Amino acid sequence: MMALRNATRTDVARIVQLLADDELGSAREDATGDMTSYLEAFDAIAADRNNALLVWDEDGNIAGCLQLTFIPGLSRHGSWRAQVEAVRVGREYRGKQIGEKMMAAVVEAARARGCGLVQLTTDKQRVDAHRFYQRLGFVASHEGMKLKL
Repeated sequence: MMALRNATRTDVARIVQLLADDELGSAREDATGDMTSYLEAFDAIAADRNNALLVWDEDGNIAGCLQLTFIPGLSRHGSWRAQVEAVRVGREYRGKQIGEKMMAAVVEAARARGCGLVQLTTDKQRVDAHRFYQRLGFVASHEGMKLKL
């Protein structure tokens, strides 16, 4: 089976491994420690009908992950938007177009939900990710800002 599916609690450790498997992620994630905070976050995501933690299942192995959030808004004539975060593909699966397949599935889910746009943020240091999203038709139309708490 090769498909994007809803993550389960048993997938959380692998998802955290994917999130931690690069220079930026390794500084903010702990894939070898206590999973309690990650499981609590998973439970909150799973309980929210406007949120989904998704994994790409490649013949029973988790090859990629992302979080998809549907956000209602007044702008754009009351349009909903789909927010995509934490997109990762495992090193051993890169170059197999899994990222493209995951994003295509997300775009279709957003259309099916009636969203007016799909948006995402990507760290300014992730130059390869910028090229990837641009190749898929995403446009760097806004400057994102964050306040770390």
